[in-house]
Amino acid sequence: WDSNLQLSLAFVVNSLLLILGAALFFGHASEISAFSQMYNALQDSTIAGAIASSTLSTLFALALLASGQNSTITGTLTGQIVMEGFLHMRLPQWFIRLATRLFALLPVMIVAVLFGHQEKTLDQLLVYSQVFLSIALPFSIFPLIYLTSKKSLMGEFTNAKWNTILGYIVSIILTILNVKLLFDIF
Repeated sequence: WDSNLQLSLAFVVNSLLLILGAALFFGHASEISAFSQMYNALQDSTIAGAIASSTLSTLFALALLASGQNSTITGTLTGQIVMEGFLHMRLPQWFIRLATRLFALLPVMIVAVLFGHQEKTLDQLLVYSQVFLSIALPFSIFPLIYLTSKKSLMGEFTNAKWNTILGYIVSIILTILNVKLLFDIF
């Protein structure tokens, strides 16, 4: 239940960011190629119109942060369930949440301090982090489909045959697209 709530909230926040970006920046793609330019464009009335303001820029930045944090909450809950269910490790929830936040935020803060004055470098690091996540996806999704389709492990919660086949098809398509992305980026 908690995971569904967090994923639903992340979906809403990400959808709102996508809608805002499409509504405000359509036709201005050549002017905006970096996050810092996007932040500044939200203050420019020729791009953002009558709603342009520093408050809008700040809200946009906070929404991006909230989106990222919402994503890590789902990972926290997943890790907690795995540790309790499979490894039989019970740690206090506050400790798990604190450790997850530190592991998620500490590297970002270090990079921001070291490269904060180099906007182009930060934008490249952001792109590379997303490329890394796309590379890591097949290493988690294929075992997930395999394990959730094993009756000996999942019991009555085993995936239906059609669900397993569809999962593998979608995962293979995503993996092919990720390989194409690697060739396009590098």
